[in-house]
Amino acid sequence: MMTVMKSTLGPVEENPSSLVRASRGLVWGFATIRNALVVVAAAFVAYSAEVMGWHFFTLTGKTAKGLPPFSLPEFSETTNGTRVSFSDIVKDLGGGLAVIPLMGVLESIAIAKAFGSQNNYRINANQEFFAIGLTNILGSFVSAYPVTGSFGRTAVNSQTGVCTPAGGIITGVVVLLSLAFLMPLFSYIPKASLAAVIICAVAPMFDCKVVVQLWRVRKLDLLPFLVTFLVSFWEVQYGIVGGVAVSGFMLLYLVSRPELKISDHGVFVMELASGLHFPAIEHLGGVLRTHALHVSPPRCVVLDCHHVSSVDYTVVNELKDLLKQFKLRDVSLVFAGLKPSVLEVLLAADLPGFRHRDSVEAGLQALSSNPEDD
Repeated sequence: MMTVMKSTLGPVEENPSSLVRASRGLVWGFATIRNALVVVAAAFVAYSAEVMGWHFFTLTGKTAKGLPPFSLPEFSETTNGTRVSFSDIVKDLGGGLAVIPLMGVLESIAIAKAFGSQNNYRINANQEFFAIGLTNILGSFVSAYPVTGSFGRTAVNSQTGVCTPAGGIITGVVVLLSLAFLMPLFSYIPKASLAAVIICAVAPMFDCKVVVQLWRVRKLDLLPFLVTFLVSFWEVQYGIVGGVAVSGFMLLYLVSRPELKISDHGVFVMELASGLHFPAIEHLGGVLRTHALHVSPPRCVVLDCHHVSSVDYTVVNELKDLLKQFKLRDVSLVFAGLKPSVLEVLLAADLPGFRHRDSVEAGLQALSSNPEDD
């Protein structure tokens, strides 16, 4: 209700009365601190119930008071009287040493991009990486938990009206003051009130329209969306990793199966509609063998490469094998429209029977005049 009232506040009139200014300020103030009001009110009710001997609520409970000491991070720990060395900790974590930071970074970037899209600003991923890394390094000197982005905390800040990074400074000061002076009072905060604040802050972020837009624009994009959404009910970080993995597989499939435009001008002309990298060369080789080499009689081919901006060692090796097979069948494979950087690599590879022309027309003319001329 307070949020609705705040959103309905119109522009300030010229020379408003004191009553209007006070009313606007009151509405704006209560709407801004509404989350704190909910927590304070819930804590008061829970404290009253505890004093009267009614244990209705699940409380936050007692937390250590005071600021953590500043010291060098420990590389070992003692559990039940047994000292656990750093090497043992690393062995216990195993692959988690790589997976946990990866999930933390993915979650942070996903959250930042979600709120950046909602509030019309762009995210510098490098700056986010630097901030997360530096914060974790400094936090290790005060026994801090590993720091990552939090969807709940970010949503609460957004709903409260935080618009700049200065909100993090204010939050940090409040946390430090709370640790120093208010921890006994915090023990009476019901967990349900904290959950309600987070739910109410996150709920407006759920946009049902995106499903309809994905269906209209590209139905296949619903697959990573649904994987992320459904797996997030298990664990949010697993949902993010699952969505990234599915998106990666889809991208690899597109790279490994580039669109090929084939036309017949007496010889086959094959145009690569995208770049040529090692995941795609097997597919290209299979198509060339099917349409040019494994037919009777074998056909010459002009390969239009004006979209190819780079090639790697795997591509060069496969092209070398293809040129040998074309030569064994007394037909030619002519490359057309090669960029200078790609042509330099192919010339340096000393491919047998390598022929190239500046354009498809020049390639067709070279094959029609003398198919075996180099």
